[in-house]
Amino acid sequence: MDPVTPLPPLREVIARHGLSAAKSLGQNFLFDGQLLARIAAIPGDLTDQDVLEIGPGPGGLTRALLMAGAKVTAIERDRRCIPALAELAEAFPDRLTVIEGDALRIDAPELFERKPHIVSNLPYNVGTPLLVGWLSGAWLPWWQSCTLMFQKEVAERIVAAPDQSAYGRLAVLTQWRSNSRIAMPVHRSAFTPPPKVMSAVVHITPKEAPEGVSFRTLERLTAAAFGQRRKMLRQSLKPVVGAVEALQSIGIDPARRAETLSVAEFVALARALG
Repeated sequence: MDPVTPLPPLREVIARHGLSAAKSLGQNFLFDGQLLARIAAIPGDLTDQDVLEIGPGPGGLTRALLMAGAKVTAIERDRRCIPALAELAEAFPDRLTVIEGDALRIDAPELFERKPHIVSNLPYNVGTPLLVGWLSGAWLPWWQSCTLMFQKEVAERIVAAPDQSAYGRLAVLTQWRSNSRIAMPVHRSAFTPPPKVMSAVVHITPKEAPEGVSFRTLERLTAAAFGQRRKMLRQSLKPVVGAVEALQSIGIDPARRAETLSVAEFVALARALG
């Protein structure tokens, strides 16, 4: 959907407002309009759909989402970026709401009357805590899908399978009640400034959660099991009361290590713990 007034190049906006990526906030800006449009297309048709964006910075991805027809609510902690985002809101009347604040402290579900898509080039220093928070709580969740930029290493941890080196707590907490895939890689050279690591966009959609399983219990189990991942489960799970006995009750050999257990086996263990 075209803006009311033509948009100046993003680099011009950044120069005019004297913006630069703040390392302390985990910022890395994207300027490539075609790349940003591809990211905005991953959730599907966003026409008149609500979208939550965390850390829009000067608004590169925000532009692409608005051009795709979305109604965007953007949470930005860096007040230096607010004037640039305000200009974007003027170009797309009633389509962009900007909230200045810390996404880790804002009650995002209260911002929406219907389920939004979450689409974000997440600041690297808060990406994982935000995702774990969005995966917790009541299910099915308050969001429709998550399309999120992570460091490639983190993205691989989200989608990893058992016996892969990247498989761990984040894979289990994501996959037990959602589907996840790496939608596209993003080369470090696409960012300004270029980060030291490669990135990837992960697409996550919710699915029905297994019954009789608590997220809190699963979180405790995976924290203990993968916190000492080279140890056998009979050792690593000792801090979780009843876990070793529960292993035996469902037929899992306590001599196995955490990375060999499937997501379904972790779910069965959490269910056995009640």
